[in-house]
Amino acid sequence: MSRSLKDHEIAGKREKPEDIVMKLRQVEVPQVQGMSVVEAVRQVGMTQQTYYRWRCQYGEMSRNQLKRPKELEKESTRLRRDFSDVTLDDLIPTEAARMKIVLRRTSSNWRPNMAGTATGP
Repeated sequence: MSRSLKDHEIAGKREKPEDIVMKLRQVEVPQVQGMSVVEAVRQVGMTQQTYYRWRCQYGEMSRNQLKRPKELEKESTRLRRDFSDVTLDDLIPTEAARMKIVLRRTSSNWRPNMAGTATGP
């Protein structure tokens, strides 16, 4: 048996978390009306394995709660960038001061050579 193009497209499809929560709620409605999990899952168009995996990950979340992790991820990225900027701002003067000390030490040993070009220590 060969898979059709449609089967291949569905297999590679990634659902958005909002869509996953909506599908989980669509499975719950027939269950409340007395339908078995197997029948409700088939009616929505997913496998049992997918249903149980999604239920473990997203089962207690509402659509509004799904937005919070995205906001936290954006804030975390912003904070990491700000921290690296502050760290660099602190390191630049320290490194510059260290370079001045190194230059001062080497510049006292600096002498021109006989050809008129400068030479180091």
